[in-house]
Amino acid sequence: MQRYSSAAMKMMNFHRNFLALQTPTNPSHAANKACDVFINHRGIDTKRTIASLLYDRLSRLDLQPFLDNKNMKPGDKLFDNIDNAIKNCKVGVAVFSPNYCKSYFCLHELALFMETKKKIIPIFCDVNPSQLAVVDDGKVPAKDLQRLRFALEEAKYTVGLTFDSLKGNLSDVVTNASEIVIESLMEMERQ
Repeated sequence: MQRYSSAAMKMMNFHRNFLALQTPTNPSHAANKACDVFINHRGIDTKRTIASLLYDRLSRLDLQPFLDNKNMKPGDKLFDNIDNAIKNCKVGVAVFSPNYCKSYFCLHELALFMETKKKIIPIFCDVNPSQLAVVDDGKVPAKDLQRLRFALEEAKYTVGLTFDSLKGNLSDVVTNASEIVIESLMEMERQ
């Protein structure tokens, strides 16, 4: 119990200081404010579970997470908005799941994280890293295959969290991921 209180106090102090630095002086700047955390995920597997719960938790901690269905509206250009959010975020959370590698969008986002050298926090949800592979089904341009494969290999060899939906507690993985995000942001602020 004491550990949680200490962690909560650290988070509150960090948020207070972080928000003081983030307060825009120009109201038009508020609309263009960079997100703190980009949540990369495969919607059909994790949008209604880990991705949304993590978004809500980070939002309640007064951070600025990005989740496509929460931050985008009809008419927004997918690649423009998502690429801009990734390039301007501070840290990324990649939620890997059984159908993750079937999505060009997921892999494109992951590759952009790697190319911009963002810190990535992987969550392996109902999948082992060794099970993840880019499949050449003819739908992805050949020039992109190498880029996507490289990004996926980098992510597979990054220490992350694991979650088995049949055995694990969803609340625990969301709490752990949130704490790691906070620690990462605090570390970046100190540098």
